[in-house]
Amino acid sequence: MTCALTGHRTLPQNFDVNALYDALEARIRAGCDRFLCGMARGFDLTALGCLADLREKYKITLVACIPYRGQARGMSAADRRRYCDLLEACDEQIVLHEQYTQGCFLERDRYMVDRADVVLAYCTQEEGGTAYTVRYARRKGVDVVLLGR
Repeated sequence: MTCALTGHRTLPQNFDVNALYDALEARIRAGCDRFLCGMARGFDLTALGCLADLREKYKITLVACIPYRGQARGMSAADRRRYCDLLEACDEQIVLHEQYTQGCFLERDRYMVDRADVVLAYCTQEEGGTAYTVRYARRKGVDVVLLGR
C-alpha cells in the first residue's frame, strides 16, 4: 500500500513530532510500505525524517516526488542541507519538470494522490495547497488520515 504525505510548510512550535511518528507507524502497521513525499520544507521534510528513522525498524520504500529540479534553491541553507540529506535517504526520485512551471506544486500533489491508497495530512487551514490536496484526495475516493484537527 502507498501513503502520500501532505502538510503545511510552516509548523507551529508545539508541533508534536512524537504524534507524527505514531501516525506514520500506524500507517506502516496498517500495511503501507511505500511513502510519497513532496519534499517541501515543514511537514514534508519532517515526516520524511521520521520515516528515515523508522526504516531501521521496518522495510519501507521512500519516494521523493519533486515538482521541479532545483526545488531546494529557494530554501534556507539549513533547509537545503536537510532536503539534500533526506533526498539521499529516498529509494526513488521522481522529478516532474526540469524547471519551475506555474502549477507544478499542485501537479505534484495530484501525482501523489493519484498513486496513493491513503493520504496522511497535517491540515489545519481551509485554504492553500494542503487543503486543496485533501479535497482532491476525497474527490478521488482516496482515504485521508488528518493530523492536527
